[in-house]
Amino acid sequence: MGVTLSENAARHVSNFLSKRGKGVGIRLGVKTSGCSGMAYKLEFVDQTEEEDLVFESHGVKVVIDPKSLSYLDGTELDFVKDGLNEGFRFNNPNVKDQCGCGESFNV
Repeated sequence: MGVTLSENAARHVSNFLSKRGKGVGIRLGVKTSGCSGMAYKLEFVDQTEEEDLVFESHGVKVVIDPKSLSYLDGTELDFVKDGLNEGFRFNNPNVKDQCGCGESFNV
């Protein structure tokens, strides 16, 4: 299955990478954190590592470490604007529960 980006997220990442002047894509991962156990990691990637899994969505590379894939498989990363707020939203079908603030989850 892998991980995908919505058109809005891909456009946002592409624009940012263009302004930044370097980078091959975006890295998604998970870390132990928060009140529900896991939290998302999101960063721009300048180069991939040998063990990385690379997916492409709307022309943007999505890089994931193998350990995170079991938590993120099937996830769509979206970029949404809600009033004055904007940011990435993880639409993850693996989430069983998340904290009230939406910063952490468990599977």
